[in-house]
Amino acid sequence: MKMNGSADVLRLKGQLRIQIPGEPSAPVRHALRMLVRDVEAVLGDSPLLVTGTKERSDLQIRYATALDEGVQRQESYAFYFHPEDSKGRMSIAGYDDLGLVYGILEFSRRFLGIEPFWFWADQPIARREEIEIPCEAYHSPTPKVRFRGWFVNDEVCLIGWKESYPPGRGVWEPVFEALLRCGGNMVIPGTDLPRGGVHYEVAAEMGLWLTHHHAEPLGAEMFLRAYPGKQASYLKHPELFEALWAEAIEQQKDKKVVWVLSFRGQGDQPFWELDPYFDTAEKRGAMIAQVIRKQYDMIRNAVQNPVCSVALYGEIAELYKGGYIKLPDDVIKVWADNGYGKMVSRRHGNLNQRVSSLPEAHDLGPHGIYYHVTFHDLQASNHLTMYPGPAAFLKQEVEAAFESGADEYVLLNCGNIRPHVYTLDIIRELWSAGSINVNGHLRQFVAYYYSDHHEDLAALYRSYADVAIVYGTHNDDLAGDEYYHHPARKIIGHWLTGKGDQPLSQLEWAVGEVPFSEQVSRFGEKLASGVKTWRTWLDHCDETISKLGPEDKQRAQDHLRFHGAIHLSGCEGFYWLCCSYNAYRKEQYPQAFVHASESLWSYQKGLDVLRQSEHGTWKHFYRADWLTNMENTIYNVDTLRRYLRMHGDSPDFFLWYKAYLMPETEKYIYLENTHREPLSDDDLGLRLKDHFGEKEMNEASAECSI
Repeated sequence: MKMNGSADVLRLKGQLRIQIPGEPSAPVRHALRMLVRDVEAVLGDSPLLVTGTKERSDLQIRYATALDEGVQRQESYAFYFHPEDSKGRMSIAGYDDLGLVYGILEFSRRFLGIEPFWFWADQPIARREEIEIPCEAYHSPTPKVRFRGWFVNDEVCLIGWKESYPPGRGVWEPVFEALLRCGGNMVIPGTDLPRGGVHYEVAAEMGLWLTHHHAEPLGAEMFLRAYPGKQASYLKHPELFEALWAEAIEQQKDKKVVWVLSFRGQGDQPFWELDPYFDTAEKRGAMIAQVIRKQYDMIRNAVQNPVCSVALYGEIAELYKGGYIKLPDDVIKVWADNGYGKMVSRRHGNLNQRVSSLPEAHDLGPHGIYYHVTFHDLQASNHLTMYPGPAAFLKQEVEAAFESGADEYVLLNCGNIRPHVYTLDIIRELWSAGSINVNGHLRQFVAYYYSDHHEDLAALYRSYADVAIVYGTHNDDLAGDEYYHHPARKIIGHWLTGKGDQPLSQLEWAVGEVPFSEQVSRFGEKLASGVKTWRTWLDHCDETISKLGPEDKQRAQDHLRFHGAIHLSGCEGFYWLCCSYNAYRKEQYPQAFVHASESLWSYQKGLDVLRQSEHGTWKHFYRADWLTNMENTIYNVDTLRRYLRMHGDSPDFFLWYKAYLMPETEKYIYLENTHREPLSDDDLGLRLKDHFGEKEMNEASAECSI
């Protein structure tokens, strides 16, 4: 076979002519929009879209027919080549809308080099004079997982990125495009966003199945929003709950929906916390089973062959495992990890039972998983930074879930996308192929998004997972960015409200039920080690970055160094806070003030890292950092520093200057009415640090982790 004078190769250049279906559906129109943009970016000329079978074309996009034997299942597609045409032609045949979408995007990936996270990872798009396509027919493989999707959760960066609220198409289209390029077909588009937003509309337009948060069964309005002032009790108001469910079904019945059956309390809490009648597992399980059966029957009366799921999350999983909840046989039972990637029950405060969260051999019917590569729990989770564990751990947990039969459904908590592209890409490979070679995948990932020094960069991705603080006894007890902020703010609150040395119960999960001073010291020990290891990792990172070209350098700073710098700044800030408390207990108030200043300056470096990463497209991307909330931590530490200055420098805020900084020749003869303006907190902290000297301050800080 020869095409354009070359054996078995189709060469395309200039303005391409692309034949498309006469009246493309909304999902196909979106995919064509992406294809036109991609072709123009690579070849420099916008392609011409034509309809009609008699039109000459370089590329044909069509629905499969009965003659296309390899394209007879949902979402499948194939590439075919037609040498009989004068210039040669390629066709993409899709079984259905998503088949065409995936086929178009796979063409873009294979032959134009546009990777799934090209937008979010700032992939450079190389211009070419022509593209060469090997003339080898290709049939899409069957994905391991039937329903594959993202929960766009804790999405404060996406919310704050643009001025409009709720986020508009300019935010959602790149999110859903990345999901489709990953082979995903299902989404929860955001968390409790106003119903007037376009998030559900755009997701449906782009061909995705819609599904729901487990606290919003069927996607219905929250009871207390619809009926403010009434008690949210199904026992008392079944007709009101059912009216909300019926309304939700009516609004979505013509869309592709994976219906979530559930019954939790308002605000994502167990319903019995507001209803004392349900005081036994039997009563609670019976009510949940009754409600789920009612929801199930309502959907089946309105929708033909509906797909339904139940999130076995938190207390519902415990009741199901205890035999208190009976579910319809065809409902997908969705098991959840603990937020840190381990398929066990999540930690609630200090309670961490770690009960297996996987189906057992007798659990018949379809199963799936809800999985996190990012989490927000006010304790130690990673929200702004990459998942801190190794790829091999993610492989172990997800592949084990598949082996247990939980392979019908994967819902992945994807957070704000941009900080998590590497781990999202790992799950893309897993839900597509069912397994992953983590080293081979990493080599490919680095090669796709960087142009040079691939081995050095891969080594940084691997070693990143070796540096995280291990705060507990389990291999998933790894500190994310929230570890440096939420516990630190709790310590400051306990300290400044005069609770003394009584244990702070909110910290027991990390450091045990010991006196408060010991809790702080135990944090200090972990943090002292973390400061050293994160500094070393950042040194290696900077060494590699110095070798890179300008584009790769910026990318490595945003997608590698960014994460280490956030960890180091938080680790140092929290460490100096512990040192400050230790000095305070010894009534070394000026030294405690200096340590608090060091803490504030360290935390400020983290905020500076966020601001420095907000360039170009990403301007303001992190301005809504309301969950890790570095600004809140800085505010807390600044409050602490002001409090410490009251211990000996008050009321005129001149006494420490006089005691430690004023020249001896002036100390005893200055006049009250002529002494200089009091130093600012920053100036005083810097000058006292110099006065005490590095040796004295280091000796004092060493004691904070003993």
